Order: sequence, then C-alpha cells, then structure tokens
Amino acid sequence: MAARIGGSVLVTGSNRGIGLELVRQLAESTSAPAQIFAACRDLYGAQALKELAQRHPHLLTIVRLDVADPVSISEASRVVGDKLIDGSLNLIINNAAINGPAVNNGNNPPGTLAVTGKKEMVDLFVTNAVGPMLIAKEFRSYLQKAADQSGPVTTGMSCSRAAIINISTLLSSVEKCRETFSMAPMYPYRASKAALNMLTCCLAEDFQRDGILVMAIHPGWVKTDMGGPNAPVTTEDSAKGILHVMSTLTEKDNGSLLDWEGNGIPW
Repeated sequence: MAARIGGSVLVTGSNRGIGLELVRQLAESTSAPAQIFAACRDLYGAQALKELAQRHPHLLTIVRLDVADPVSISEASRVVGDKLIDGSLNLIINNAAINGPAVNNGNNPPGTLAVTGKKEMVDLFVTNAVGPMLIAKEFRSYLQKAADQSGPVTTGMSCSRAAIINISTLLSSVEKCRETFSMAPMYPYRASKAALNMLTCCLAEDFQRDGILVMAIHPGWVKTDMGGPNAPVTTEDSAKGILHVMSTLTEKDNGSLLDWEGNGIPW
C-alpha cells in the first residue's frame, strides 16, 4: 500500500504504466488522499483507469489533460479547480512523458543521432519539459492556497503541504552520461529530461517562498511500454518506492533529483 500522501493529488499520464499504478496505490491506500485527479490525454483508451474510478467513485476523478496542448492544460486546471473541495491542491506528480517514435534506420536504433531530426527533438521537448512548465504555471494558485492553509513557510515543506514532483530519469544526468550513453543513446529523451531537470531547479527556487516543494524523481528502469519487457523493476515496486520517497521529503530535498529508493543522482 502507498505511504501517507494527504490532501488532494493530481497525477498526469495516469492511463497506463507508472502513472496508473501510482493512482491505484494511492486510491487503495488505507490512508488515501481526500481527492485524486487522474489526468490523461486519451480518455477513450483509458479502460483500466475507468475501471479503477468505478471502484472509487467518491475519491477518483478522471480529467482529460494533454500536456502538449496549452489549451488542454488550461481547461484541465479549470475543471480541477471547480472540483477541489476547498480550492487547494497539495500535490502534482508530473508523470506524463514520451520517449519518441520507435523508428529505425538500418542498424541505427531509435533515438540515435542518425534518426533524430528537428521534429523528434521538438516533440519531446514540448511534452517532457514545456508541458510540466505550463502545468506548474496553471495550477500554481491551487498549490499556493494549500501551502497557505498549512501555516507559515517556517513550518517546513512536504508533499502533504504543497509540492510538485517531476518524474525524471537517470538518463537525464549530464554527469552520468558517459556511464549510460552506450546502453541508451536516446538523444531527444535525454535532452528533454535534462531540460526538465533545469525546470525543476528553477521552480524550486521560485516556489520556495510560498512553501511549495519542487523536486524530481527517477522511477528506475521500469517494465512499461516505454521501459520495455527487459526492465528489471515492476510498475508496482517503482510506484511504491516513489510514494515512499515522496512521503519522506522535506525542505532539504527541494530542488533535488532522487531515485525511487531515495538515493541522490548528480545533475
């Protein structure tokens, strides 16, 4: 079961993989949040999420949100705002992401320089970095209200107070690139997630005066559509680890990058 994450929570990319499992564990926790907003781009294909919502009708609300579409983000913010119990949102988990089309060019696997062009780079930057930035901007007032209701900033930061958690990756680490590049070149994915890391640091500096914690988590190499069948970590274990790490975060973790087991990763 999930560790204690209180208040109201928004999870993007929740129709499958890690996002779906995060929502499931939150909803089935003995100490579930008061409200869970499960956001996804394609409502028609989100059958597993719909079934989960039917089991938790008073807790879980499905919201259409395409992180690559500013209009969709604005509309989702309005929908969530109208449904929030007290107008405050405690936690955003920016999980939605793409790693690019599975194109191949001879002996060049997806993501290599040979098959990467402007479109591949721009598409991933829009989804993986611009989307989370716009979400932080659109939903900021709800987070601010949650932080204000928790008392003065001196009382500390936490995911139960107000926080944004960006799901990043070990492959985003510039320092670790020499160690990881040969196993997964993935130019657009690495670069866009490195941009997400910088966004995380900027938001952490900007939002800390309001008592809003912002940091990034690497979920591990997870057995999902994106991670592939050979990944060693299950979605269940990854989500459980992410939720446990989030439940332990304080102001000392603001602007940091940790993995799903709580270990620090260099930028």
